[in-house]
Amino acid sequence: MTIRTILVDDEKLAIQGLQLRLEAFPDVEIIATCANGREAIRAIKTEKPDLVFLDIQMPGFDGFSVVKGVMEIEPPLFVFVTAYGEHAIRAFEANAVHYLMKPVDADQLADTIERVRQRLAEKRSSEEAEKLKDVLAEVAPDAVENMPLDDEAAGRYERIINVKDRGQIFRVDVGSIEHIEAAGDYMCIYTGDNSLILRETMKDLERRLDPKAFQRVHRSTIVNLDQVRQVKPHTNGECFLVLQSGAEVKVSRSYRDVVARFVH
Repeated sequence: MTIRTILVDDEKLAIQGLQLRLEAFPDVEIIATCANGREAIRAIKTEKPDLVFLDIQMPGFDGFSVVKGVMEIEPPLFVFVTAYGEHAIRAFEANAVHYLMKPVDADQLADTIERVRQRLAEKRSSEEAEKLKDVLAEVAPDAVENMPLDDEAAGRYERIINVKDRGQIFRVDVGSIEHIEAAGDYMCIYTGDNSLILRETMKDLERRLDPKAFQRVHRSTIVNLDQVRQVKPHTNGECFLVLQSGAEVKVSRSYRDVVARFVH
């Protein structure tokens, strides 16, 4: 699988440096380079790349403006690259695959490319499942009715998550996770008797977890509903979920519908 890639940066040396580092990945094909946001929007709409490395701070159209400018088409995956760490939160809100600081670190780049491969594989397997259903709907409609749900067919949700923490790699059984909390650029994964730090965005991690079990209960908190043993009402329409370990997680009013499934 070739990853068709566009590089966008107003600094020529930055593009050249990234090109050199990307030579280490034979499946990455650089199909265009752009020096500003307007060029980037035109190139993305014309070339329809799989991946765009996008500088955030550029004269005129910045990186976030580029993302907005291509929303009417199916957007590529974005990796934001910048020298300024304060843009990290906005980068994650824009649904970037990852966020790289200049100068780009080789290990971080390798981690990013692996994330891109996984995201593209998930996307393509989902698309293939939809094509198969369309064909079956025409030639064998009864078969479509008996097909498993898309999520089951694609096998897209993780059962084991590998977490690199404190120089070690931990294999975490997803079913053992009680809750997950966002902490800046990282996610804190709690399993009742342990906690681990994972460098990943909330949105990316949500996509990897089965929504039948894992639900957002707060802007920065995901809970494994199978681990909930008690619901404690609180003031102003909020409440607390008591988990198997005894830990309590607050449910904000915006996510009250999650609690409704416990009330029959």
